[in-house]
Amino acid sequence: MRRTIETVLGVVLLGLLSGCDGSVSVELDSDETEAEAIRVVVVTMFENGDLSGDRPGEFQYWVERWPLARQVDFPMGEYPLRLDDQGVLGICVGGGIANAAASIMALAQDERFDLRRAYWIVAGIAGGDPEDVSLGSAVWARHVVDGDLLYEIDAREIPADWPYGLIPLGAKAPAETPEDISTGWTLDTIHFPLNAALAEWAFEQTRSLELKDTEAMAAFRAQYAQRPNAQRPPFVTLGDTLASSTYWHGARLNSWANDWVPLYAGADAEFMTTNMEDTGTLTALGRLARTARVDPERVMVLRTVSNFSAPPTGKTAAWSTTAPYPDQGEPAIDSAYRVASTVVTALLDGWSTYEETPPGTQATPAAAGD
Repeated sequence: MRRTIETVLGVVLLGLLSGCDGSVSVELDSDETEAEAIRVVVVTMFENGDLSGDRPGEFQYWVERWPLARQVDFPMGEYPLRLDDQGVLGICVGGGIANAAASIMALAQDERFDLRRAYWIVAGIAGGDPEDVSLGSAVWARHVVDGDLLYEIDAREIPADWPYGLIPLGAKAPAETPEDISTGWTLDTIHFPLNAALAEWAFEQTRSLELKDTEAMAAFRAQYAQRPNAQRPPFVTLGDTLASSTYWHGARLNSWANDWVPLYAGADAEFMTTNMEDTGTLTALGRLARTARVDPERVMVLRTVSNFSAPPTGKTAAWSTTAPYPDQGEPAIDSAYRVASTVVTALLDGWSTYEETPPGTQATPAAAGD
């Protein structure tokens, strides 16, 4: 309790002096309760129906398997919060960049929790570039880039010499070099560099994990005969993610994404996954870091591939956009839990070190199971 013992004794003394029998009930305000220290926040984006017992979304396996057994009401969020007794908190922010930003901001300003030393792990599904990844694969990001903050021209009006109708804010044509995006006005919430050493540490903890594979996944990826990586069984890798609330699709827009990510994030960046929330999450965390409520060096983004972002040869973008996910995307949900939970376990096992110093910045304890 934050209220001092002197205050409580003063209340008792006041009761005795006023003729009471000595039995005193002290009402403590809600803000008098000690904030609960959180070690890891797991960020998921959507759920199907209930949080347990039905078809799983991204949150359900954390509730059931970890388990996050304790439920806490969260009126400013889309779903209740879930916690365990080790300092792990799970949140389901709701789909889209706006929902993510609002939910993360609400959580980090909730006085019930102390998040100053917490690690944040985004663990959700995504579209994947068939040039780089296969269904069910897991990708740790070093960069997150926004794909909404731009100029867009309808496809029927794109100039003949443009490869696509998406160009940087302030530009007059599609950019070819990073210098081309500095010719006009822009915003500072397009590129979010993550702690690369932390991402690489997370990759090392999980690179050898066996991920779920199914007959339906194998049959679907067999259509990508010219894409060797798309035909592989699921694997863990490092790569970068593009976030946009618009669910884009197709070979031409996939080409745009491959151009767009290194344009903003640098030549070492490689577009591999496309999601609908992460720049909202990172915008909120960046604002919160200004007041030291969170540590931006403790943020990890993991996206697993539920579908491809471009069609196979012989199929149209319209067909591919709405084609059912193999096994309803469940193997990717399984991968997100399996890979991210391995890292959560490693953080908890090494907490005597990681409470003060993020992994990857010095010699760190061995991964669980080594």
